Amino acid sequence: MVSGMDGHQHGYIHRKDDYLKRLRRIEGQARGLQRMVDEEKYCIDILTQISAMTKALQAVSLGLLEEHMQHCVLDAARAGEAEGRAKIDEAVEAIARLVRS
Repeated sequence: MVSGMDGHQHGYIHRKDDYLKRLRRIEGQARGLQRMVDEEKYCIDILTQISAMTKALQAVSLGLLEEHMQHCVLDAARAGEAEGRAKIDEAVEAIARLVRS
């Protein structure tokens, strides 16, 4: 069993391979963007690729957030009110960071 530092198995673990595949694809997109700039490609083409990469990162973020809510937050809420509130506060802060980015 794979666990986090707190000994808790993270909710996304059953989709870990999917997330890694998506992140590797995003990494390839970042390398492609570097290449486009190095080769002085047309600005709009670069911006289009940045938009695609941003959407891919947002999809990963939303997936992880959903997993967190369905597993970590739900498990904490079942453990007790204080634990549940702490995980909800943590999730709200993460959502705020995502919205600001």
